[in-house]
Amino acid sequence: MRVFDDLAGVPAGFGPAAVTIGKFDGVHVGHRAVIGRLREIAAERQLAAVAVTFDRNPLALLAPDKCPASLVSTRQKLELLATTGLDATLLLHFDRVLASVPAEEFVERILVGALGAKALLVGEDFRFGARGAGDVALLERLGEGHGFTVEVLGDIRPDGERRVSSTWVREMLDEGDVARAAELLGGHRPTVSGVVVHGAARGRELGFPTANLSPESEGLIPGDGVYAGWLTDAGVRYPAAISVGDNPTFEGVPKKQVEAYVLDRELDLYDHLVDVEFVERIRGMVAFTTIPDLIATIQDDVDRIRTILLG
Repeated sequence: MRVFDDLAGVPAGFGPAAVTIGKFDGVHVGHRAVIGRLREIAAERQLAAVAVTFDRNPLALLAPDKCPASLVSTRQKLELLATTGLDATLLLHFDRVLASVPAEEFVERILVGALGAKALLVGEDFRFGARGAGDVALLERLGEGHGFTVEVLGDIRPDGERRVSSTWVREMLDEGDVARAAELLGGHRPTVSGVVVHGAARGRELGFPTANLSPESEGLIPGDGVYAGWLTDAGVRYPAAISVGDNPTFEGVPKKQVEAYVLDRELDLYDHLVDVEFVERIRGMVAFTTIPDLIATIQDDVDRIRTILLG
């Protein structure tokens, strides 16, 4: 998949293209359904399949108090989009200038002028342009003049009632239901990426040395608890017991600390950028009154996690 970091990066004469537009936060099954249909249209009409997205949630600029936490970083989003079979993604920097572009100009300059759009695929509630003035009806009118078709794709409702959304995935992560979140994400498990930093070394003292992720990690961290999962370092994947939270047994632990204990081996991971992938939550956080009780529970966690991951 080609990535155009801004409008200037789109080569002259690019296209013709089938285009869809969205935040694509998490690249969940709803997004993947849109992209799947986009690829069908592109194949039928010999067009390039292109997604247009943004380097942040527009609400981060327009209404910060209403902006939810992102499920993935921009880097993670582009990596996920690359798995969908798109030919290219145009990543737009969402700033005041872009926010003020009228809907008609957005279509003429970006979709038609830069990408050579011949087909557009959008959702039922799609809005675009300054103050969200553009809608599907406007797109259809502009399409008649600029020579592109518009197709509207309905919501994806796996349970028959609720539509798939980034909000729903966020709720599942907050509850610690990473398995259900992975289903909504199309099989991609929730993943946090970060640099391994030095911690208080309590895990090592207890016999379970952990890799502590920097607070500046990428990806939405699930709710507090202990999880089965995987740690990936330099392309090598290791089974891991993962702790998320402030560790109520000890004081001075940062909120939402992510710690991963690689099963049955000790690795030097300091300053490495690693991915921590969540498979299943096995319990919530508990405050222990004695260290022996804590060690016994951790050992039980590790045994359960080994069974979940390795059988």
